[in-house]
Amino acid sequence: MEIKINKKDNGVTYVKLTGRLDTPAAQEVAEDVTALSEEASGTIILDCSELAYISSSGLRLFLTLRKAAANKGGNVIVKSISDDIRQVFMMTGFLNLFQIED
Repeated sequence: MEIKINKKDNGVTYVKLTGRLDTPAAQEVAEDVTALSEEASGTIILDCSELAYISSSGLRLFLTLRKAAANKGGNVIVKSISDDIRQVFMMTGFLNLFQIED
């Protein structure tokens, strides 16, 4: 699992997720997500175009980030999810929780 964070001057943070966001990977990137949560007053764009898999632990990180953004007046946009991950989002109700863009 690889995560690249690029903060823009206009309050937008672009996060590129690559690989499998399974339980061990979620534990590895939890610190990065915590740092993002602390600065979640702007827009966070999660680019999932290269995300191959997401586990319940990965979903929990997305939800943590969404809650932090909502509490600070920010928002989270999830971009370019695969059909498989879209199915997971649909089954878990996450499609209704996040702004999803293609």
